[in-house]
Amino acid sequence: MIPPKLKRGDEIRIVAPATSIDVLSEETKTQAVSVLEGLGYKVSFGKRVYGHDGFDSTPIEDRVADIHDAFADRNVKALSTVLGGFNSNQLLPHLDYDLIRQNPKILCGYSDITVLHNAIYKKTGLVSYNGPHFAMFGMKKGCDYTIEYFRKCLESSEPFDVLPSAEWSNDKWYLDQVNRTFVKNDGFRVINEGEAEGRIIGGNQCTFNLLHGTEYMPDLKGSILFLEDDYYCHAKIFDRDLQSVTQQPGFDGVKGIVIGRFEKASQLQPDVVERIVKGKRELDHIPIISEADFSHTTPQITFPIGGTVRMSAKKGSASIRILEH
Repeated sequence: MIPPKLKRGDEIRIVAPATSIDVLSEETKTQAVSVLEGLGYKVSFGKRVYGHDGFDSTPIEDRVADIHDAFADRNVKALSTVLGGFNSNQLLPHLDYDLIRQNPKILCGYSDITVLHNAIYKKTGLVSYNGPHFAMFGMKKGCDYTIEYFRKCLESSEPFDVLPSAEWSNDKWYLDQVNRTFVKNDGFRVINEGEAEGRIIGGNQCTFNLLHGTEYMPDLKGSILFLEDDYYCHAKIFDRDLQSVTQQPGFDGVKGIVIGRFEKASQLQPDVVERIVKGKRELDHIPIISEADFSHTTPQITFPIGGTVRMSAKKGSASIRILEH
């Protein structure tokens, strides 16, 4: 079930399933609203996005209420999350999945929002979108690629190719919008060769692993996993978290894996990622690409959880094409 695409004049509701909007500076909020309005959207805010409970968040019932309000409001066409965080999985038993199913809308965010994307897809069949948070539109430099793929995925139903960005950044842009550091992008890295087509499942790996063994874990058969992680994830954590994914029911039906670029602080350089992957016999038979532009670095693509993708991995040549979204 693919939600209606965005068009000019549509209302985007900002919600905070994890971190409160209070952590954002006024400059970031103002810039983000300006960018979204410049794209032709109307921006509204959930009634309970502000607040602080000591964990940079708000009570469960407040966060759930804002999500329900947005899905129930016929004027709202998409939900954009403020930021990620650590506690979106608290919401899963409290969401009204019938309400969500009956009012299919775009939900866009990443990182901790991974649990919402995959749980909603499992419970309702609704495709949602791993893409920029509301806060990311507050970036004044280096956001063009992010916006381009946000629009390709959410404004059109046409298939699109995912091309590597020209350069990427991992600096704290929200602290200094002027003095930015950008790195030339060397493109995709092929770890295992092959071709595959399947449904996209995944997102942030350590968050995705929170669903293991629960009723909210989607079926892995016929899937292509998109996996990434942040600076908390060093080599040993990535190794064991990836191993946990391979031990899930249905993993033998996974058709391929696309791995997002890691943050610099993780010290997970491409050759280290490849060594970890090559050390797992369970992965020998499927194509695997790394260094894709979805992760906690910027810029980033928007891709559909529950949508379909075709990947081709050959030495010296790799391609990713989003088919249904």
